[in-house]
Amino acid sequence: MAKFTLLAVIVVGSAVIFLLVGCVERRLTINTEPEGALVFLNDEEIGVSPVTASFNWYGDYSVRISKQGHKTLNTHRELKPPLHDHFPFDFFTLLNPKRTVDSYEWRFKLAPRAQSSRKELIEAAQELKRNSDN
Repeated sequence: MAKFTLLAVIVVGSAVIFLLVGCVERRLTINTEPEGALVFLNDEEIGVSPVTASFNWYGDYSVRISKQGHKTLNTHRELKPPLHDHFPFDFFTLLNPKRTVDSYEWRFKLAPRAQSSRKELIEAAQELKRNSDN
């Protein structure tokens, strides 16, 4: 009977702790100028800007942003963890019954793509043809 009571206390105690534990929500918003650019994080499409995505880990992210009429931007950015995500503070953050929200915003400006002249396009096509014949 004592084993059953101890087991019941452990199960009920675990359930209470589980229900009282808070969580951390991590969000990253990417804005571009101009808006409407297709955004990839670590080669995964997350949407058209402005776009907000959730993430699970901090660190270095590769960012690719493209929009017709503009140069494709390939870069990387680092998300640094806040203090409450470091040991031992992370333990107390989880015990907080309120939801913790970490929100970040990155802004990128896309450069317009220069329009090629007809002569430049013909020369580039001829160069491609010469290289493919070899």
